[in-house]
Amino acid sequence: MNTKDLTHASATADIEVPVRQSDTSMVWSDARLLGFTPMDDVHEEFYAVALRLVTCTDTTALAAIEDFEKHAVSHFEQEDEWMRTTNFPPRDCHIEEHAAVLKSVGEVKAAVAAGQANAEVVRDLGMHLFGWFPGHADYLDSALAAWMTKQTMGGKPVVLRRTI
Repeated sequence: MNTKDLTHASATADIEVPVRQSDTSMVWSDARLLGFTPMDDVHEEFYAVALRLVTCTDTTALAAIEDFEKHAVSHFEQEDEWMRTTNFPPRDCHIEEHAAVLKSVGEVKAAVAAGQANAEVVRDLGMHLFGWFPGHADYLDSALAAWMTKQTMGGKPVVLRRTI
């Protein structure tokens, strides 16, 4: 953990975040719920559009990456706005992570559009996103979900999960 992480950790010491075992499945499940419905709904959509990346063909690769980029821009802008308007303490590192993902997505989209990359590159990006997202959600987004619930409801998030 670097100094920046320690600063963010101390700034959010009053935010209680549930510790969950990370899940790198490509299928959405209730295990991914964080307890802040607007965020949970967007995260479920993330899984649907990211799945299109890992299942694309050369014919559908550009449309898949364009759809994912559109989702990611909207998804990240909403979270970034929540962080800024509520003065969320560790917002800088969270916003930077969103920007880094968008940069990678934009680079892959440009390469596919220019004919310099094919579906294999898009599928690889999708696999990396499925590897990245659970950790991002478990640590950064769960802290934001707890913060937003405290701001809007005055308490901790409540998560009801199906055990089917």
